Amino acid sequence: MTTMRRRLPVRRPLGLLAALAISAGALLSGLPAQADETTPTSSEAPRVDLVLDVSGSMRTADIQGKSRISVAQQSIDEVIDALPAETDFGIRTLGATYPGNEQAMGCKDSQQLFPIGKTNKVEAKTAVATLRPTGWTPIGLALREAAKDLGTGRTTRRVVLITDGEDTCAPPDPCDVARELAAQGTHLVVDTLGLAHDDKTRQQLLCIANATGGTYTDVRTQEQLTGKVKQLVGRAGDTYKVTPAQTTGTDKCETAPLLTPGVYSDREKFSEHRVYRVPVKPGQELRASVSVAMDRAVARDYGVLLQATDQAGQELVRGTDAGSGRTDVASTGVRWSASGTSATPTATATGSGAATAEGRTVCLIISNSFAPQPGAAADPGLPLELTVDVAAASPAPDGPAAGLGRGWVLLLVLTGAGLLTGLVFGWVARWRIAVWREN
Repeated sequence: MTTMRRRLPVRRPLGLLAALAISAGALLSGLPAQADETTPTSSEAPRVDLVLDVSGSMRTADIQGKSRISVAQQSIDEVIDALPAETDFGIRTLGATYPGNEQAMGCKDSQQLFPIGKTNKVEAKTAVATLRPTGWTPIGLALREAAKDLGTGRTTRRVVLITDGEDTCAPPDPCDVARELAAQGTHLVVDTLGLAHDDKTRQQLLCIANATGGTYTDVRTQEQLTGKVKQLVGRAGDTYKVTPAQTTGTDKCETAPLLTPGVYSDREKFSEHRVYRVPVKPGQELRASVSVAMDRAVARDYGVLLQATDQAGQELVRGTDAGSGRTDVASTGVRWSASGTSATPTATATGSGAATAEGRTVCLIISNSFAPQPGAAADPGLPLELTVDVAAASPAPDGPAAGLGRGWVLLLVLTGAGLLTGLVFGWVARWRIAVWREN
């Protein structure tokens, strides 16, 4: 006689698991949430004016077998397609309409091809497609007119100049125009991109960029031009909300400028150290970051170091270049809490950097290991942007239970749930085996 063995359905303890999940969720929801950091807003949109050289030399076909103008047109099309919705964008030309040989007329040839504002992409791309290399190269005039296109305001505006040669119309000399615009304090940055590679053109475009805190790029391929212009347009959106305040770091903490929370700009020479001071009270956390722009050709294997020290030179924390993959800027940041600051100054701790009940002054030191490539100018220094913030420090654990922290609480909950679930499944398995043997 064959004994029929009854197969029992497996009853998984879903109710128990659900209860555990709900309990864990309730416990975690009871933990204090971390407040979202808000980003300052501005009533002004980022503004970019692209200045395109359409002079006769742009017919030259030496970029991957294509003419300079066709490479520029294709790149601008891709940039227009990728424009951020909030960016006010315009296009100005130079040398696009006068075909004659009279210099006085050719040097007045700069027009606003597409006005600065919210971009109708079809209209903008159609306007760019109609351009044909024609005339002279009045770069100085075009820069002055681009500054007028952008108008004035509290926030940084950008001109992106794409050209393949020197100005053929000076005066005004474009480098003098760039210095003139920078001296007006209009927060105007000019980035230059060169499609030709002779030394005179390179030096002129470097001078324009250096005078306004912009960058220079020696363009060799279609992809490089497209990527760089997109990057510059995107940078306008990143930086327009806050206009950096000008400051000048020193080589010693004792004489360094005292900074409050904000965004600051400065210039640092190759392999130089710049020092700034920030007061930090007990219970506060210092947060600082720095970006150094490579606005000229630099040697490889470079880096940026940001250190926070006390006045005596004792290092508190450091941050080195994070290796973002970008080739035009190096950035790093640090965080340091003053919660452990001693309230009693030592016998040798004097001056503003001493640790007191009111806190201490932290020295921020920015260093770089850049070196110029042959022919690159050493002066002025590389543009840097320093962001400083002081916020309430995260509460420190003060006992074994508090020391577990949020992460440990979650880990213990999950571990407990896993152990309990394992015990239940083990009990169910033993019960099934016992029932099977009885039958």
